Amino acid sequence: MGDAAFTALTTQRLVLRRFRPEDLDAFVAYRSDPETARYQSWEAPYRPSQARQFLQELEAIHPDTPGEWFQFAVALRHTDRLIGDCGAHVQAEDPRQAEIGFTLAPQHQGYGYATEAVRRLLHYLLIERGKHRVRATCDDRNTSSAAVLERVGMRREGHLLESTWSKGEWTNDLLYGVLRREWPSGS
Repeated sequence: MGDAAFTALTTQRLVLRRFRPEDLDAFVAYRSDPETARYQSWEAPYRPSQARQFLQELEAIHPDTPGEWFQFAVALRHTDRLIGDCGAHVQAEDPRQAEIGFTLAPQHQGYGYATEAVRRLLHYLLIERGKHRVRATCDDRNTSSAAVLERVGMRREGHLLESTWSKGEWTNDLLYGVLRREWPSGS
């Protein structure tokens, strides 16, 4: 069952919330950056019509809906300015497990925002929503994302060689995971 009561998740500097219409331009801008899109499933440039449709589809779902990805807008708490997004996918076949992902606009990378957002998302999933396990994958060339996953306390569980066909090439994947019992409840 989705989290219909969801409004926002906050940290010291960030708010993870639903996307709003005024987020569209910033969303399109960072998803259109070739370096940002390099290790992601979408192609740059990211069309405004594609973004509009994506954001409309998100309006109909709630976080923690089995079988659905939910993208949280990541905004600066003091200005509510969109700086990225992070997503959670609750497995349809076992809703006690989830997968996460995240993207930050280039000008907001290197300030600890991704670590802060991912740590808050993991707390939401593991403690507030009671998930047993959360996993994440990233291209092994995406050292910044791997560093974030390790910094928040996820364990590297595997390294798959040439396991994903992406953008015209075979890529290697790093696998990460964390269990609820490993997550500090006060984080």
